[in-house]
Amino acid sequence: MNIQLIQGEFNSNDAILLISQMVQIKIKYHENKINILSNEEDIKSREAKIKRLQKELFDLREHISSKNNNVKLESLIKIG
Repeated sequence: MNIQLIQGEFNSNDAILLISQMVQIKIKYHENKINILSNEEDIKSREAKIKRLQKELFDLREHISSKNNNVKLESLIKIG
């Protein structure tokens, strides 16, 4: 089963906004898990994931901002 979350062409600002909001949801998920975990290894793993997401979002913003044209986005969740 699949769910198509995003499919279309967006101007740079809308693309950045949409992606930023999705990444923030994922970061919030990991932050919530950190708050209930007591295993230090799991906490460090989630903190690393958060840092990776933040860096990727920063890099993506830079990349999209450098473009003057629309950006095609597609996001599909596959459930197996």
